[in-house]
Amino acid sequence: MERKVHLLVEGHVQGVGFRYYTKNKADEMGISGWAKNLENGSVEVTAEGEASNIERFVTFVKNGASPVSRVDIVHINELETDGIEDVEFQTL
Repeated sequence: MERKVHLLVEGHVQGVGFRYYTKNKADEMGISGWAKNLENGSVEVTAEGEASNIERFVTFVKNGASPVSRVDIVHINELETDGIEDVEFQTL
């Protein structure tokens, strides 16, 4: 079963390789989507893939993704899957 989520990650998540580690994990797990820095210092992420992989991916993000990042809070919103078979995860 496919699952798609939108994450808003707050904390010390810019300038610490957070998006790089997030992309590597997504690629490893066959998750599509993207991650981008926001002007307020947070990172926005969308991720779509197998539900069990999305659950593990969200846990990875909550735990900080990058060894030197600090995640204070992750806002999670469920989205409808779009059925597009794009397996690439991008950093924007």
